[in-house]
Amino acid sequence: MFIAMNRFRVNPERVEEFEKLWLERETHLQGLPGFVEFHMLRGPAEEDHVLYASHTIWRSREDFDAWTRSEAFRAAHANAGQSRREGLYLGPPKFEGFEVIQTISEQGHA
Repeated sequence: MFIAMNRFRVNPERVEEFEKLWLERETHLQGLPGFVEFHMLRGPAEEDHVLYASHTIWRSREDFDAWTRSEAFRAAHANAGQSRREGLYLGPPKFEGFEVIQTISEQGHA
């Protein structure tokens, strides 16, 4: 299993706009080979930003890599550089990818 995360530092005055953008967008994830689950997470608020993280679970790193080369990826990120988002973020998102080495669930070990 592979977890892909992007951390976003969002201008505190534009949190509602950020959340609306994410909640109303087309994800292009359902039905993709290896896609398991997506979460958008709201983290702590600091003086200058609110931390958010997108958290996508994939069956494997290979499935994630295939998605990044797909038409679905290009469609999902087509509006990423829109000028109306200027000032929404404090810097670019920070990508973090993780290979899962252990899973503990309600049902036990996976």
